[in-house]
Order: sequence, then C-alpha cells, then structure tokens
Amino acid sequence: MVRKLTALVLLVLVALIFNSPIYAGEQVVINGIDPNFPPFTFVNEKGEASGFDIEAVNWIAKEMGFKVKHKPMDWDSIIPSLKSGKIDMIASGLSITEERAKQVAFTIPYWEIQQVLVVRKDSNLTVEDAFSEGKKVGVQRGTSEAKWIEENLIKKQGKKFKLVYYDSAPLAIEDLVIGRIDAAAMDDAPAKDAVRKKPVKILGTFGMPSEKFAYAVRKDDKELLNILNEGLKKLMKSPKWQELVKKYKP
Repeated sequence: MVRKLTALVLLVLVALIFNSPIYAGEQVVINGIDPNFPPFTFVNEKGEASGFDIEAVNWIAKEMGFKVKHKPMDWDSIIPSLKSGKIDMIASGLSITEERAKQVAFTIPYWEIQQVLVVRKDSNLTVEDAFSEGKKVGVQRGTSEAKWIEENLIKKQGKKFKLVYYDSAPLAIEDLVIGRIDAAAMDDAPAKDAVRKKPVKILGTFGMPSEKFAYAVRKDDKELLNILNEGLKKLMKSPKWQELVKKYKP
C-alpha cells in the first residue's frame, strides 16, 4: 500500500512539473527590438527602451505573469537571433510576410501599416520621379519594403534609381534632410513621426500592399505564442489600448 501511494505521489509530482507554465514567476522573456523605430520601439534620452510596443508588452507581461527584458539589436539580424535562441520574441513593428512566416510563428495582428515615400518639404518630386534614373532612395536594410522595392521596382520593372541602405528609418531621414538622398521609403508610422520632427513630407504610397504588424516567436514555442495571443486580446479590449493609441499614434 505504501509503495502504491509513493508511486502515485511521484506521478502527480511529474505531472505538475511538466504541466506548469514555463513563462511564469521569475522567468524572463527577452524581446528583441529595433532601437530606432519610433513610435513603436526606440531608446529614449535616459537610455531606456520606450514606445508603443514596449508599453504594450510590459502590460501583457504583468497581466500574464511573466517578466520581460527588451534587447536592442540590428534589425537585419533580429530573426536569426530569435531562431538561434538569443532572444525569445520580437515585438518591434514586425510586419507579417509570407517569407517570415516560414521562419517564425506570428501572433494575431495588432496594427495595419502602409509603406510610403518621404521627401524634403521643398521637393517637387513625384513618386515616379523619385524612382527614376539618377535618383537615390533610402531604405532600412532587412525590411519588407526594401525587399519589395528590390524585387518589384528594380528586378521586375528595371528601374534605374539607386537604393541606399540604412540601419534605421530615422538615419535615412537625416540623410534626406541634408540632400544625400532624394527620397526615403518606410512605414507610414515612422514617416509621420519624421514629419513632426523634420522638414520633410510624405509624398504618398508607391504600390506596395499594406501590411500588418504582429509579434513573433520561434515556431516550436507554442506556449509563449498562446500567452502572447491571450495577452494581446486582453490588451486590445482594455482601456490601456486606447491610451497607447492616443499616446503614440502619429
């Protein structure tokens, strides 16, 4: 009888261990972010991670019972870093694409964006002019807009403009303002943020379909994916969501 009880207790303990949530208590989830992608993710003047996605994930972590740490990194290395285990998730204005979906698991979408072309405020260029021979168009490396422009405007349509790559959209804006490039292609959110801060204007869209932002985790990390999906749903139904939209929407 004692042996049977001992065996039963061991079975219960094993079940509790294997069914307990991994992401709970002191478990720290590492979120990889672009440190220069306002208003979604950026490092503020105090050296702290800030922005829409930062506050959203912090709220979700508190609500769902886990800890989160935000790790700034180069954007073009962020998916390889997730796949190799250097980070656990990406919540940093990451758009859902077919190619990315083959490598990572996406949560439900939370934001829809369009890609636009930004020029200096005194520019007379049209969208067609900006992509003409002799012009220079800036774009952040590793982004979906960079890939779309490469494949559709340069390879398929044979346009002769020069594509200039940057580590971030704000760096492209800096070169645009001083005349090193003629235009910059980016998501509409950072473009609107740039319009508020710099002598630039949004010229318009350039043919790329709109995209949706979502968080990403490794394909085999189903538990974290479920936690984030549940947390996102709770956030979007809460007053905090409207507070964040009002605070960060350009």
